[in-house]
Amino acid sequence: MLGRLLLSRGYHSTKGVFGHRPRPTTRYEGLAAAVLDKRNANANVYRWVEAYRNHGHRMAAIDPVKFPLADETGSEPLPELQYARYGLGAGDRIDPRGLLNVPAAQQPLSMAELDALLARMYCGSCSIELAFIESEQEREWLAGRYEQLFQHELTVGERRELAELMLKSQAFDQFLAVKFPTVKRYGGEGAESMMAFYWELFRSAGEHELRNVVIGMPHRGKLNVLTTMFGTRPAKIFKKFKGHPEFPADAQAMCDIASHFHTSTDITVGGKTFHLNMLHNPSHLEAVNPVSMGKARAKQLALADGPYGASGPDQRSKVLNVQVHGDAAFPGQGINQECLMMAAVPHYEVEGTVHLIVNNQVGFTTPAERGRSTRYVSDLAKAIMAPVVHVNGDDPEALAGVTQLAIEYRQKFGKDFFIDLNCYRRWGHNELDDPTVTNPLLYRVIHGRPSIPDRYAGRLIEAGVFDQQDVDAISNSHRNYLTAELAGCEQYEPERSYFGGQWAGLQQPGDEVTVWNTGVDYRLLSHIGQESVRLPEGFNVHPHLQKTHIDARRKRIAEGQRIDWATAEALAIGSLMYQGFNVRLSGEDVGRGTFAQRHAMLVDQQTNEIFIPLNAMAAATPNAGRFELANSILSEEAVLGFEYGMAIDSPNSLVLWEAQFGDFFNGAQIIIDTFLVSGETKWMVCNGLVMLLPHGYDGAASEHSSCRVERFLQMTDSRETSPDGDAVNLQVINPSTPAQYFHALRRQQIRNFRKPLLVVAPKTLLRLSDCVSPHTDLAPGTHFQPVLPDPAPLDPKRVRRVVLCSGKHYYTLASERQARQVTDVALVRVESLCPFPVQAIRDELAKYANAREFVWSQEEHRNMGAWTFVQPRFENMCERRIQYRGRPEAATVAVGVSKWHVREAEDVIKTTLY
Repeated sequence: MLGRLLLSRGYHSTKGVFGHRPRPTTRYEGLAAAVLDKRNANANVYRWVEAYRNHGHRMAAIDPVKFPLADETGSEPLPELQYARYGLGAGDRIDPRGLLNVPAAQQPLSMAELDALLARMYCGSCSIELAFIESEQEREWLAGRYEQLFQHELTVGERRELAELMLKSQAFDQFLAVKFPTVKRYGGEGAESMMAFYWELFRSAGEHELRNVVIGMPHRGKLNVLTTMFGTRPAKIFKKFKGHPEFPADAQAMCDIASHFHTSTDITVGGKTFHLNMLHNPSHLEAVNPVSMGKARAKQLALADGPYGASGPDQRSKVLNVQVHGDAAFPGQGINQECLMMAAVPHYEVEGTVHLIVNNQVGFTTPAERGRSTRYVSDLAKAIMAPVVHVNGDDPEALAGVTQLAIEYRQKFGKDFFIDLNCYRRWGHNELDDPTVTNPLLYRVIHGRPSIPDRYAGRLIEAGVFDQQDVDAISNSHRNYLTAELAGCEQYEPERSYFGGQWAGLQQPGDEVTVWNTGVDYRLLSHIGQESVRLPEGFNVHPHLQKTHIDARRKRIAEGQRIDWATAEALAIGSLMYQGFNVRLSGEDVGRGTFAQRHAMLVDQQTNEIFIPLNAMAAATPNAGRFELANSILSEEAVLGFEYGMAIDSPNSLVLWEAQFGDFFNGAQIIIDTFLVSGETKWMVCNGLVMLLPHGYDGAASEHSSCRVERFLQMTDSRETSPDGDAVNLQVINPSTPAQYFHALRRQQIRNFRKPLLVVAPKTLLRLSDCVSPHTDLAPGTHFQPVLPDPAPLDPKRVRRVVLCSGKHYYTLASERQARQVTDVALVRVESLCPFPVQAIRDELAKYANAREFVWSQEEHRNMGAWTFVQPRFENMCERRIQYRGRPEAATVAVGVSKWHVREAEDVIKTTLY
């Protein structure tokens, strides 16, 4: 049913477009006749088996630190699991073949034996949830494969490997506790069994011949896995703990804490090698998840794999996304719902993610029962019908088996899989925190039990796999290794982990503003413009678009004198594609455009099929890039995080995210703060992501008027007393012509560095007749101009007032100036706000030697817009006082009364010009 619903939505394409391949329809033949006969003949027994499959998890022994509550009377047996309920008696004997996936029994099982078998599988140290999955094919496969896990035991060598990894993790935490007792390390104590997850993850990645594994993980236990399994030298961690930077001295970086470290390394298991990326994470829990999805998607793009590859039932992606969650954060942070809602959406799916929830059973201090309103921390998974297996952290062997199942399921069905690892946190939120203050009963149990590694080692000693000397030797050997690493950490030289691979040839920019020739021969641009509206034969275009979009663009291109905003954008994108760059435009309604201006994808009015003309052009052009139009779910935070993940892995792709209205960016503020504007200085991770934020006061009230440019300007590291260079962390522009927008987009890819770009994007300018550019403004030798001079035929000697403004506001002022025949006021457009164009402004001011008044004019209120950014820089570096003209201070962006809006706008114009 879900499959039919998704297909009926169809994404307007049964054939597929770049970045989306429709999944082939696989015919499910149903259950074999012999199985159906067996189940029908033993209907009551099968009802009982199904009850275990559906309800057994409620009785499973998955809690390693269970303690009785004051009002708890004990665990009553579930009526659904009592065979008598199904008309079965103690004397019945059952052959389980066809009912369960178990080996053939030599003789039928008694009810007690079958009950014990079912309880072992579904009420033991792990249990699966299946009832909410609608697909019979998936349920049958999962139940059968899950039941097979209990027929397999790890070898002695494999059990020793697991024990060794967990003992090393424990030794690492104990070593840090002694050597760095005041450092918050966010250790893995109480969750060491996660080593079994990674151990099996690596083995399965090799078996399935995966090429890339991309992991998003929070701080809990991160240093343990980095140093124990991911090849990070402990010396790097120790040197950081001693107060040293993690990057070479020439890196322009402020650095970050050790628990946010990453790794990018090759892993070889069983003779098979794959590349592992564990991403940097901020302290904002779960924020890294969409970033990991975007990076995984970028890996698929680079490999022409998954959604970018051939379609077929055996063509599952060789790139795996893994997300590790915390038990309080996963149900508590809304970004997780957003990520799950993207899981099967075209252009955002990564063909399934494996999720591990490290379930400490307590938040910072919040008990589990107060951290959510559901039974399990994993219950969000049910929204997308992803299987869930709950595992007791005391059973690392079960966790290894479930991890194998998770990856098999992902490779077969291309869907998400969740593992709920029930463990505990031996100390508080960090090692300096005392958790007994708020959770005394829980921690009485925790502090009264052996550690997970010690308990597992004890089991192996009892089984004769280990003796105590083996256990001590592993721990002592690892401590000796850590001691040597600590002794030599001062000599450790930080590695240069950036500007390699696909980033080779790029660099951090210097402290000057460079100019890049981004113009293009108009013969090529004319071809691109015509191709951007060329339709295949028989395509049924909307008649209104034929006139207002297709015919109008053809005319503009032919004349070459009045190129509008949407056309300039198409020319920029198409010309970059000609140069081999891919372009990805993401956001709500971006194919059409919020304001019905773009129409980069067209929909056949008879078949509902979409067509992207620029990709048809690219298909006929050798070595051309492709254009991916990603119409997103109604999300800002997860979608922007996803695009950031794409951008940090694909410097040869222009990645753009467009907000439906600029006002809505604040839904993604966490991504902007912790990744976009700070990722380079914290982690030396560059990105060239472009944010398009429609902005402009046109009477639409508070939530449809402002992209809050003042907030972005505050987030820049622009200087107030000396000129900026290209090294600023964020570029902010408010372009006023289509040509300027054209050059800004092309400049993102042409330069030898990558910086994020905020475009204060237009709304009314999209169709303003004056907001057009001639083709000469796009010609070779032209470039983005940080300041645009006044085009009016003024006598510079008679100018008494120079008004600086930006974006759309210029046209309002210019129209009024012309209507009133004002000849002594010059209008200078500051197109680049950051870097602040000091020298270009000085050059313009020099033209007006007799001017005595200098004004910054803006639509926004005084405590908003660019005023507080411009004033100190202009006065400090242009050495003139500047006055303010605009709306007064306010608590919200815009008034909600149309007459007040008109009156305010008139006042701004009047006080600016007169």
